[in-house]
Amino acid sequence: MRMLTILMAFIVALLLLVGLMAARASRHSKKAPVADTRAPDFTLNAQDGKPVSLRDFRGHWVVLYFYPKDFTSGCTKEARNFQHDLALYEQKNAVILGVSGQDKASHEKFCAAEGLHFKLLADPHCELSQRYGSVVDLGVARLSARHTFLIDPAGVIRKVYLKVDPAGHSAEVLEDLSELQKATLQSSSSH
Repeated sequence: MRMLTILMAFIVALLLLVGLMAARASRHSKKAPVADTRAPDFTLNAQDGKPVSLRDFRGHWVVLYFYPKDFTSGCTKEARNFQHDLALYEQKNAVILGVSGQDKASHEKFCAAEGLHFKLLADPHCELSQRYGSVVDLGVARLSARHTFLIDPAGVIRKVYLKVDPAGHSAEVLEDLSELQKATLQSSSSH
């Protein structure tokens, strides 16, 4: 009976912790840049150790996605789906950049294990994640929140995703990218 009481207390404490994490995450998401604003520029090292800047991709669409941690189930599923659809993004003149708090070595291992052929950027102090309002502060640790920003070739954020389902997210972003590109074509052809 005593073990059952201890187990129940542990479960209640765990649920309270999860609720607190969700509340903190939602507070941070309010600071995220909004659509139709200039995307904050950055320079971070990728898994190959080379610096990558947002400005390097002017003239391309950019899927900038933040995720909590390499080798976790949701993050792996999300990365695999982006990799699966990579050729479709490339056909649409789009690049994928993933960002999380792990270092270059962790990203390098994750890319090798999962066969990822897009850049994962190391944000070990979550400074870029903070600039994009995409941090979960756990008190003892900070993680990148699962958010995505779809940035146009001029460096303007066109779509913000603050509630991401890793399983269907790549398909959702591809659909929105197609719609945005169609709207841009229609707008330029009417002028």
